[in-house]
Amino acid sequence: MTTATEVTELAGRVRARLAGRHPGEPFGDLRTLPGGHSGLTYTIASATARYVVKAVPPGQRPIGRNDVLRQARMLRLLAGSAVPVPRVAAVDEQTPAWFAMEFVDGEAIEPVLDEHRLDPGLCRSRMLAVADVLRDLHDTRTEASEPPLDPASELERWTRTMRAVPVELRPGSEELLDALASRVPARIPPVLTHGDFRLANVLCRGERPVAVVDWEIWAVGDPRIDLTWFLLFADHGNFPRLGRTVPGLPGEEELLAAYLDGRPEPPALDWFRALARTKMAAIMGHNLRRHREGKHHDPDQERLPPTIAEMIRTARGIVAPMP
Repeated sequence: MTTATEVTELAGRVRARLAGRHPGEPFGDLRTLPGGHSGLTYTIASATARYVVKAVPPGQRPIGRNDVLRQARMLRLLAGSAVPVPRVAAVDEQTPAWFAMEFVDGEAIEPVLDEHRLDPGLCRSRMLAVADVLRDLHDTRTEASEPPLDPASELERWTRTMRAVPVELRPGSEELLDALASRVPARIPPVLTHGDFRLANVLCRGERPVAVVDWEIWAVGDPRIDLTWFLLFADHGNFPRLGRTVPGLPGEEELLAAYLDGRPEPPALDWFRALARTKMAAIMGHNLRRHREGKHHDPDQERLPPTIAEMIRTARGIVAPMP
C-alpha cells in the first residue's frame, strides 16, 4: 500500500521534471487513474496540459509489470511509427522510477465484455480498424534487442500460470497442456508483439484508433500470439456469463482477413487459437484463486468458472479434436 507521503514525494519529483515543459504553469496533485494495472498509474495536469504517470511502487523491484522504464523505452521506439502511441514526456530512473506520457483522450472499450452503449456499427468499425493497427505493429522494425520468445517458451509460461491454479478450478487443463506440448509448431520470424492486444488496450476517438496503451508485456516474439488473442474477443460466446452480443461485430474469419490484407495465413494458427484460450483460462483461474484466498477481494471473480471451463473445453477441441 502506497502511503500519502510517498505519493506526495513522487508528485514533487514529477512537477519538477514537467515544469520545464510548461514554464509558469503549476501542476496539481497526482490522481489515481482507474484501470491502471501495472505499477502505479496516475494523472497530473496543469492549466493547459495533462499527463499519465506510471511509477514503480515504493519498495518493489522494477521487474515484470512494474518495469515502467521498459514500457517507456518501447513507447519511445514506436514514436513516429505507423503504430499510434502516447508521447513520452519525461523519464526518471531514480528509485522509485517513473515516466510521464501525454494523456490521450479516447475510449478503450471491449465490445463483448465491457458495459457500454456504443453503437454496434461503431464497434464493428473500430475492431476492423484495430486489426489494421495490429498488422502495422507486426510490420514495424525497431531496435528492441531482447531475445525472441518462441512458441515453446510461451506455452511454458502459461503452463506455469495454469498449474499455480488449484486443479478443481481448471477442469481438463492437464489434458489440454499435454496436447499443446505434444504439438508445438515450428517458429516463424519474430516480430514486435504487444502481449495483450485488444480493443480494451487501444484508445479510439470515433472510429479511429489514436493510441495503443498498456505495454507491460511487450516482447519480440511470434505474431500468432497477438493475432489469436485479438481474435478471441470477437465472439461473446467465448465468455459464458460474461459476454454480451454485439450485432454485426466481425467474427474471427473476417478479422483475420482484415489483418492479413491479402497475405497468406500463417501456419499452425489453430495451435495458437488453443493457446490463447489456455492463456485466458490461466489468467482467470489465477484471479479467481487470489480472490478466494483473500489476496484480492473481488466478488465478480465468482462469475469466472463457466468461462474458465469453456476456454479449456474449446481449446481441447481445437488442438486435439475427438474422433
